[in-house]
Amino acid sequence: MEDAMVLLQTGKRLTTAAFRRQSISWSEDSFSLSNFPISSDISTSTAPPTPPRNLTESESVTQLLAHIKLLLRRRTAALAALDAGLYSEAIRHFTKILEGRRGAPQGFLAECYMHRAYAYKASGRIAESIADCNKTLALEPACIQALDTRASLLETIRCLPDCLHDLEHLKLLYNSILRDRKLPGPAWKRHKVRYREIPGKLCALTTKIQELKKRVASGETRNVDYYALIGLRRGCSRSELERAHLLLSLRHKPDKSINFVERCDFANDMDLESVKDRAKMSALLLYRLLQKGYSNVMSTIMDEEAAEKQRKKAAAAAALQAAAIQTQQTTQNAKMESNPSAVEISGPNRINSNENKVASASSGSNTASVFQGVFCRDLAAVGNLLSQAGFNRPLAVKFEALSC
Repeated sequence: MEDAMVLLQTGKRLTTAAFRRQSISWSEDSFSLSNFPISSDISTSTAPPTPPRNLTESESVTQLLAHIKLLLRRRTAALAALDAGLYSEAIRHFTKILEGRRGAPQGFLAECYMHRAYAYKASGRIAESIADCNKTLALEPACIQALDTRASLLETIRCLPDCLHDLEHLKLLYNSILRDRKLPGPAWKRHKVRYREIPGKLCALTTKIQELKKRVASGETRNVDYYALIGLRRGCSRSELERAHLLLSLRHKPDKSINFVERCDFANDMDLESVKDRAKMSALLLYRLLQKGYSNVMSTIMDEEAAEKQRKKAAAAAALQAAAIQTQQTTQNAKMESNPSAVEISGPNRINSNENKVASASSGSNTASVFQGVFCRDLAAVGNLLSQAGFNRPLAVKFEALSC
């Protein structure tokens, strides 16, 4: 785009200089007033509408140059926001470029999609980042950054088979670069990777592929983090899941996956159908992954709701049981407060009655007035007992009974 802007500016400057030289050589008769209408000669009747005229070459160059300058200014602002960590601002600028009314070259749009994928990845929006990587690869199948970024995103959500597929594709691309001894694409195309870095990257990639194959063989393919894919926290509600799923389904619907192609300017029209096929295939895979994630998260939420309902039932039953026990205790306490004599009789008086029965039995069996077995050290207490019994006659007491 920068080279195109320089070429257009140079052509415009040369055209203006040529027109200036040509106008100097014109005679004064070329600028006579007879060639221009006078206000009195203009009829008062309404003039018929003039058909839209075609733009001249100079006007077309001016408009195209203004459009290129606008795109470059927006891209510069987006890259500055991305470098500063203002990811939402960078996404907004790149979206204005990618969804503008006028088209843009294929390579320029692919680069903007790739940068917006970086911004989406940094802000935690994994589904949107994968979608932008898919569009970049549809426009440029040999984009190393797009393959690497999509593989890392799939590894983040533990979707290992798809990640392994992208890494295998990247390995084939590295091998082709080493075989051809040049980077993919035309010579003027800019790459973020250098040729001398490819052998080291290939060795690291081979090691990573072997590790992923071991993880797939151990059975880690079923542990996909669908919460991160959809962009939800664990323990989210059903309404949050339905809202996020609706937005993602409308945004990444396979039928709308080829709309971006209309805003691309291709150097060769033969590439159009292949770009549409790649875009449809990648969008369909992402859409299926989102639907699978929705069903998985929804089943988890339903299980959590059932468990929560069961816990509430258990808590309600425990509360009812505790209330019944408390009511019973309150009733017993009220009865005890209203009739305390029954409590006293039921307690120590029962022991006194038993003692009286034993005493009466012993008095009936012992008709003699001799008290035996009285072991007491206090003689005053013995006299008190005898006076309470009402004895008016002397008692024969054994001396051993008073022995201490």
